[in-house]
Amino acid sequence: METLNLNVRVDANDKKSFEQFCASVGMNVSTAINMFIKAVLREQKLPFEIKTNTLDGQIYEKLKEAELEIINTSKRYSKEEILNSMNNIIG
Repeated sequence: METLNLNVRVDANDKKSFEQFCASVGMNVSTAINMFIKAVLREQKLPFEIKTNTLDGQIYEKLKEAELEIINTSKRYSKEEILNSMNNIIG
C-alpha cells in the first residue's frame, strides 16, 4: 500500500497538546490521524456531531421534529399554533 504525506495547519498550542495527549495514550500523532481517517471512511460520517449554536439550528431541529410528528401521526396544526410555537423558540 502506497502512503503519502498529509500536511495540515493547526494552532501551535493545539498541536503540542494533541501530541501530549497522543503520547499519554501510547500513540503518535500519525497513528491518531490515521485512526480518525479510518473511522470516517468506515462509518461514512465524522465520529462526532457538528451542530450550530445559532437560532437557525434550533429552528431547523424543531422543524425536523414537527415533520416527523406529521409523518407519524394525523395531528395537524393551525397557522396560529405554528406561529406561537415559532415565537416560543425565538423567545
